[in-house]
Amino acid sequence: MATGKINVSVENIFPLIKKFLYSDHEIFLRELISNATDATLKLKHLSSIGEAKLEYGNPMIEVKIDKEGKKLHIIDQGIGMSEEEIKKYINDIAFSGAEEFLDKYKDGDKDSGIIGHFGLGFYSSFMVADKVEIISKSYTDQPAVHWSCDGSPKFNLKKSNKKERGTEIILSIADDSTEFLEENRISELLSKYNKFMPIPIKFGTKTETLPKPEDAKEDDPAPTQEVDNIVNNPNPAWTKKPADLKDTDYNNFYRELYPMQFEEPLFHIHLNVDYPFNLTGILYFPKLTNDLSIQKDRIQLYQNQVFVTDNVEGIVPEFLTMLRGVIDSPDIPLNVSRSYLQADGAVKKISSYITRKVADKLTALFKNNRDDFEKKWNDIKIVIEYGMLSEEKFFEKADKFALYPTVDGTYFTFEELKEKIKALQTDKDEKLVVLYASDKESQHSYIEAAKAKGFEVLLLDSPIVPHLMQKLETSNEKLSFARVDSDHLDNLIKKEDTQISKLSDEEKEKLKANIEEVTADKGYTVQLEAMDSEASPFIITEPEFMRRMKEMQQTGGGGMFGMGNMPEMYNLIVNINHPLVSEILGTKTAKKRDRLINQSLDLARLSKGLLKGEELTKFISRSYEMIK
Repeated sequence: MATGKINVSVENIFPLIKKFLYSDHEIFLRELISNATDATLKLKHLSSIGEAKLEYGNPMIEVKIDKEGKKLHIIDQGIGMSEEEIKKYINDIAFSGAEEFLDKYKDGDKDSGIIGHFGLGFYSSFMVADKVEIISKSYTDQPAVHWSCDGSPKFNLKKSNKKERGTEIILSIADDSTEFLEENRISELLSKYNKFMPIPIKFGTKTETLPKPEDAKEDDPAPTQEVDNIVNNPNPAWTKKPADLKDTDYNNFYRELYPMQFEEPLFHIHLNVDYPFNLTGILYFPKLTNDLSIQKDRIQLYQNQVFVTDNVEGIVPEFLTMLRGVIDSPDIPLNVSRSYLQADGAVKKISSYITRKVADKLTALFKNNRDDFEKKWNDIKIVIEYGMLSEEKFFEKADKFALYPTVDGTYFTFEELKEKIKALQTDKDEKLVVLYASDKESQHSYIEAAKAKGFEVLLLDSPIVPHLMQKLETSNEKLSFARVDSDHLDNLIKKEDTQISKLSDEEKEKLKANIEEVTADKGYTVQLEAMDSEASPFIITEPEFMRRMKEMQQTGGGGMFGMGNMPEMYNLIVNINHPLVSEILGTKTAKKRDRLINQSLDLARLSKGLLKGEELTKFISRSYEMIK
């Protein structure tokens, strides 16, 4: 038996790294199974090129718990190692990065994910084990070997009587890590990291029900048998060719990824590229709500079928982090920090490729079945609007498929919309005014007034719409968006032919003073306007610019500093051509005049959804008084 010292000059490197990596200690299992997978795939390669004179067969990786002996075994049937290889790969290479690692990370943050980055994958087993043993038999005719180390820089090496090729790693689990002797915990880790590894992974057995024999009686129990419990699917959908998959295969895989998700995805995008980088994957558009905060961290990132993370920011463009699915690329380093990823050239290329593929898929869906696309629009619009805002290239492509629905459920592309409204909705300065509502119920009277004039009113109700309108106005000269309640219609789309006022300047001043006196404490800016006598006498509006800035501030970015906390601002527009306004002006007693003004104002507030609580109660009793 040989003993030796691992080639590390810092005596206390083991406890130091063990303590340092503690926050991430569960990944030891991922690392050891990845090593076992590599060893098996290497054997497959060598036998395929004729270098290994043996039958590859159907190797598997087995994980076994020995609860009484406090041991965890990871066994593969791969390429194995000889004594020389153990000395080289375990004693020298596996620990060679240790000092560099310590220098670089002793002051760094714990979660930057560094195991693997320095070839320290095997070492991660010392985070959970007091002693680690390797029993290995090479695929060549070299004798089997048994290596062991107790977490000090010393190791033992002796011959072993192992007969089958491959490697068995035995971890003597430390007292502070006994969770890794629990079946549920190991199951959870295998499911998290190894669900789609390319080699079958066995973890215990399970009982399988067999079909009853033909001559069995009705009451006879169905026969059962114990079979290997294979915890992974070595051939997940994303590793297959799109031509070999049907919609049902994609939907089944979606359920495999998200067992708790009961709704089918709306559609999928199969990614497959081998130049200038390797990347495969499937992305799904789920039904999305307007809540941007709860959607993220649903895309899983893999490297050669090994799970890496579900925080894919920096690899997937931010607007697509609301999608679900899998991305697998050997070109993305397994364990590196966020900032490294964001600066990495290959990763940037991957991000723009994914953006392009999503845009192309949406364009094709729109062209091939517009009706179906329109039906799905409300469930996917938040991703598309977000993408148009955040990615210039996506914005350019979205011109072909982004839809603008009206309050009546008609859908236009931007070009179709401009064509449809230019005759009626161009103002005196040749500016095209796009009218929209954000809430059909509360803005109902304003919508009806606009429709009565033949105007189209869009329904734009997602939280990022104010930002998107700003972007569309910037990229389209002579175009502006106005919410239907931001001014009265004649002001929203100003034409040359202004209405003639029925009141003299003197009467206007008197009327304004009367109204301001009654509304002084309500904070309205009173505007007198000569409008059609059929239009409402009192209309409450919210100025577009101030309201939009406030909304943009509330959903992040844009707007002036602190505008999110500003009070609401409303204008009270008084139609001086309405008969009721003439009556207010002609009223002899101040009491009756105030009552008419208050009643008219409250009706306007009611139509804007602003009349609530005590004021609503008072309005109702005042209305009953008037109709007695």
